[in-house]
Parts: sequence; C-alpha cells; structure tokens
Amino acid sequence: MAKQEQGAAVRRGGARKPVDLSSAAAPVAAAREAGPETRQDARQETRIVTVKWAGLSLERQLMLWGVALLAVGAILYLLSPVLAPFVAGTALGYLLDPVADRLQRWGASRLGAALLLLSAFIAFVVTALVILLPILTHQMAGFVTALPGYLQTLHGLVIEWSTHFSSQYFREYLEKYGLGGASANLDVEKYFNDLASQGAVLVGDFAKSLLLRGYAFINVISLVVITPVVAFYMLLDWDHMVEIVDDLIPPRHREDVRMLARDINRALAGFVRGQSLVCLFLGVWYAVGLSAIGLNFGFLIGVIAGILSFVPYVGSITAFVLSIIIAIVQAWPHINLPIEAVAIVTTGLIMDGYVLSPRLVGASVGLHPVWIMFALLAFGALFGFTGLIVAVPVAAALGALMRFLARRYRASALYREPPYARDRA
Repeated sequence: MAKQEQGAAVRRGGARKPVDLSSAAAPVAAAREAGPETRQDARQETRIVTVKWAGLSLERQLMLWGVALLAVGAILYLLSPVLAPFVAGTALGYLLDPVADRLQRWGASRLGAALLLLSAFIAFVVTALVILLPILTHQMAGFVTALPGYLQTLHGLVIEWSTHFSSQYFREYLEKYGLGGASANLDVEKYFNDLASQGAVLVGDFAKSLLLRGYAFINVISLVVITPVVAFYMLLDWDHMVEIVDDLIPPRHREDVRMLARDINRALAGFVRGQSLVCLFLGVWYAVGLSAIGLNFGFLIGVIAGILSFVPYVGSITAFVLSIIIAIVQAWPHINLPIEAVAIVTTGLIMDGYVLSPRLVGASVGLHPVWIMFALLAFGALFGFTGLIVAVPVAAALGALMRFLARRYRASALYREPPYARDRA
C-alpha cells in the first residue's frame, strides 16, 4: 500500500523517489520521473548551459561572421582567375538538375541522365559554334575594317548638320554662348577627327592584346575543357550534396533555411531559365530581322543584343542605338533603312516588355533590373568573368534573404507593438 501511495504521489508531481546521484544514469532517470514543471526547468537549464558554452555575445558572433565572410571574399578574389570553369560547371549542373530528375522519374539512372544531358549540351554548343562562329568572325572583321569609313561618313554628316544649325536663324543664339559661326564647324570637325584617331588606336590596341595575351587563349581552353567535367560530377552528385548540406544545418533552424533555400531557388531558376529564353528569342529576332532588311552587321548586332538582354531591356536599347547609327551611315540620304531598323527594334522592345518577360520570367522572381545591373557591374569589376557568372545567383540570394528578414520582422512583436507603445501603455 505504501508503494502504491508513493507512486501516486510521484504521478501527481509531489514526492519523488530518492535518486542515487552516484549513478551515471541518475540524471536521465530523474528527468523521466520528474513532473512536467521540473522537466521544463531542466530543458531551460540545458539551453542556458548551451549558450554559456558558446561563450560569445551576439556582437562577437556577428564580428566573427563578418571576418569569415571577408576572408572568403578575399580568397575568392585571389582565386578568381582559375575559378571560372568551376563556377560555370556548377551553374550548368544546377540548371540541368531538374531535367536529370525528370529523366530519373522516367526510369533512367542518374549516371545515364548525366551522360545524356552533357552529351546533348556539348553537341548543341559545338553545332552552334560550327554554324555561327564563321559568320560572327566575318562580320567582326568587316566591322573593324569598316569602322574608320563609318566614322568618316558620320563626321561628314555631323558637319553638314552643324552647318544648318549655324544658319542665320540659329547664328545669334549660338554666338551668344560662343558656339556659332565657323568655330562651331571647326570644333565639330576637330572632335570627330579626335574620335576617329582614338577609335583607330583602340581597335589596334584590342587586336594587339588578342595576339600578345596568350594566357587568355589558355583560359578559354580550360573553360571549354574543365566546365563539362565539373558539370558532369555536379549533376551526378547534386542531390547527395544537397542532403549533406541539409544534414549539417542545426535542426532548430532547418525549416527556416529550407524555406529560404526554396525562395532563392525559385527566384534564381525562374529568372535564369526565363531570361535565357528571352535572350535567345530577341537575339534571333534582331539577327534575322536586321539581316533581312539588308543592314550591315545585322547578325552581329543581333548576337550582341541577345547576350546583353540577360539584363532586361539593355540588349534592346543597344540594338536600337547600333542599328540606327549604322542604318543612317549606310543609307544616307535615304531614310527607308533607318525606318525599317526602328520598326524591327521597336517591335522587339514591345514583345520583350509585354509578352516575353511577363510570361517567361514573371514578376514573382523578385529581381529588379536595376539590382541585376548593379550586381553584374559590381561583381564583374571585382572578380572579372567569374563575377559575371556569380552575380545573378548572389543577387537572388540577397533578395530572398531580404524578403525573409522582412517577413520575420512583420511577424515579430517589434512590428506589431513597437517598444514606445508598450512604454506608453
């Protein structure tokens, strides 16, 4: 009877059985047999011990994280000349991973899916280079050869237009500010002579750098050879690497990190895949359209515009400026060619703004064009070609992190009830 009463008392959280503190299992047994309040106190004490074991204040932890990030940034900066093929291979593996997952669901092995996708990608790149590279090389050589003549023709047109602006109707206004008369013609002519000479010097320096900087060719070869190898191994082990990283995350933060990773993946994948299709469509549209109307170097302008369209609207604006200048110089005094070029580029701008970007990219990715442009310029200036590759992923990660922190802030008591409101109450 006494034992039953003692057990009932224990279940009610009252008197407890004596515990042998010398036993190694005593703390565990005590925690199991204790009441709910005691177990809560034990968990709270464990958390306090964990914080004390860390031994670092929040300021010191932030300082250590800042130093670690600076160290990683410095290492990446020092290794940036050799990182390009590895970063490009990782990016390629990331882009092809969903396709490999789908092939696996259809019954293919991971190894077979990786080999099939990399083989198809290499075949596509080689075919594109075989078909497009001769055309691009021919048009680039023709553009470099025709550049002095284009500048001379443009110089003559501007001198002719400046003569009209120096007519009696504008002479008094221009002379009032020291811009009129023969001095205006001389200044314009001197400006374009200087521009032509500087353009010739720049073209010569560019050609000389291509010949003298042999390591650039080696970097290109390493990019072409190493990138597919890195992409193959990344594609083969991508899911396994994700599982390893997920297992390293502390359990109490795992759901938050997973949600943040899903947000980053959704923004990055949506932008890169959608904007790549926009680049392809606009590049083909400008190249075919401008070449069809007989514009010199129309194919080259289309390729340049397609590449630059990775930043929204930059490619179309570049195509507009280049096509108008070349069309005016090529067809003057006729205006049919400039009008046709304006029509083609304007159609591309309208399709980009109202059809392609909303449907293929969408506003849900959360990457503003100004933010993308800043990221590309900043990382390109810091890390060169490698920086251009990682700029958009880093921009997507920072944007997702800011949105995550904003959601946490709106859900916090600081947003719902500011401190001054509590003090006033």
